[in-house]
Amino acid sequence: GKTASDYRRFRAGFPPGFFEALEARGWIAPAQRALDLGTGTGTVARGLAERGLVVTATDPATALMEQAAILDREAGVRVRYVQGRAEAIDFSDESLDLVTAGQCWHWFDRRLAAAEAARVLVPGGRIVIAHFDWLPLPGNVVEATEDLILGVNPAWTMGGGDGIYPQWLRDLAGAGFRDIQTFSFDLDQPYTHEGWRGRIRASA
Repeated sequence: GKTASDYRRFRAGFPPGFFEALEARGWIAPAQRALDLGTGTGTVARGLAERGLVVTATDPATALMEQAAILDREAGVRVRYVQGRAEAIDFSDESLDLVTAGQCWHWFDRRLAAAEAARVLVPGGRIVIAHFDWLPLPGNVVEATEDLILGVNPAWTMGGGDGIYPQWLRDLAGAGFRDIQTFSFDLDQPYTHEGWRGRIRASA
């Protein structure tokens, strides 16, 4: 909650290309009932609402959802926000077409969250677990930033990522999901100096 305004101002949301890719695969469509878990500032929820889905979003942090509502008003969309956790979804069985989790699956009790998603989805419903990660490459600002973080916090374990999470596939298969698919693509995300510092404040 202490950095919620930095999350709103500086943390780039999922790009349009992400939602376009979901549409191209037929994974999202207008009027679908969607639930966005761990919504934070609502970047996935808002993108779905902009494409005509009926979206509820949940997060344990009300301060982040308050920032999400500000961004929603600026975007002219409506999302219903409810405080809650992915491990105990407050929806009835087989009541949703889509469950999403953007940049947050690693924070959950993944076994419980996967089981809850399976419970609330209609037959043939989908879960989408997504990440929009920075990549530390030789000589880039991300590599330098991660080195700086480790210099003051050697216990930090979230550096060195590659944006790929094969363990999530096991989580879903264990909850009974089938026809599990993955895809990824890279893009450049510009930041100003101030923006990058804000992005780091809005990080674990």
